[in-house]
Amino acid sequence: MPWTEAGRYGLEIAKPGELDAFWHANDREWRSELWNFRVVWHEQTHDIAIKDGPEVAGALHVRIAASLAHIEALYVVPAARGAGLGRALIGRCEEVANYYNCHKVSVEVFAEHPAQAFFERCGYKAEAILAQHTFKLDVAVLRKFLL
Repeated sequence: MPWTEAGRYGLEIAKPGELDAFWHANDREWRSELWNFRVVWHEQTHDIAIKDGPEVAGALHVRIAASLAHIEALYVVPAARGAGLGRALIGRCEEVANYYNCHKVSVEVFAEHPAQAFFERCGYKAEAILAQHTFKLDVAVLRKFLL
């Protein structure tokens, strides 16, 4: 479709969640076109929590797809830091990733930030530095091979 024909379509910013059904219906097709082979893409997410009684002291959100795990978020409340909760969350994440036959866990953090040093102490290695990637800051892509 030439750009000149695009005028007959309604171009808009979608509301949060409005396109969930579209992405769900077309997920396999767009991934197959992107990778140039028929993708069987069993993507899933897991939330892992560590609690102090009834209160959540920390949590980790991981996405698993195509034998890869990607930590999307890790947070430990300030009052609970330094007690090994972050390491425990990462350890449990790696166990879940192993269960799903992931060969690698990756995470993106700001380069030269304390988070990078933390993940490196947990056995993660820098795979790439993306210059001015997010908020015009350098991002370190870290990974840990599991197998």
